Amino acid sequence: MSVHFLLLIFIFSHLTTPLVHPPLLLRKLYPSLIWKLPAAEKVVYLTFDDGPIPEATPFVLDSLKFFNAKATFFCLGKNVKANPALYERILQEGHATGNHTYNHLNGWKTSLTEYLDNIEQCRTLVDSALFRPPYGKIRSSQIQSLKNNMHIIMWDVLSYDFKQEISPEQCAENVLQNVDAGSIIVFHDSIKAFKNMSATLPVVLQQLSEKGYRFETIPKNLPLQSQSHP
Repeated sequence: MSVHFLLLIFIFSHLTTPLVHPPLLLRKLYPSLIWKLPAAEKVVYLTFDDGPIPEATPFVLDSLKFFNAKATFFCLGKNVKANPALYERILQEGHATGNHTYNHLNGWKTSLTEYLDNIEQCRTLVDSALFRPPYGKIRSSQIQSLKNNMHIIMWDVLSYDFKQEISPEQCAENVLQNVDAGSIIVFHDSIKAFKNMSATLPVVLQQLSEKGYRFETIPKNLPLQSQSHP
């Protein structure tokens, strides 16, 4: 078990309040992960994890269409298999997709072989070099095995829409008070997050649009991080 991995466990296990921005120490320990994208203009990157599902994803797609916004969906393979027409709608409407494992595996609790096999299982359904680890939890060995052929996308702003104990107003504030050009923002198109996400997403789209931001997909041609440290 690496020193970096132990430090990561220590940091997360001792947090008493949710962090909208990932700690700077994590970014320094894992520079090969993509936390934010360079931006000379007011561009942000909305991302949605855990779908597609009929209870949440159509609402997201309708909201994005209303504001002429594009986003990146990190899909679970099992949900793509269960909802192929919904996955095709994501692509047809000009959004990007990424791999979120087949079964939403926690990398900290999963062997390297099982983790990589699960990602490959998803990859048969989600043709993308973009990958986001569920829960943001991934081991150094898993990073080393993936970074030569996949872009590991983390985030700059976490909405916490999945937290049942926070209000939609707090969820919106988490995004609006922390976003800037190049931010990668995390929402979830899941049943658990729907209450907060459905109330917050239109507010975020409206207010950021009024401030002159554009919403784009995470580019597919990002440079691979094979020369970076874990």
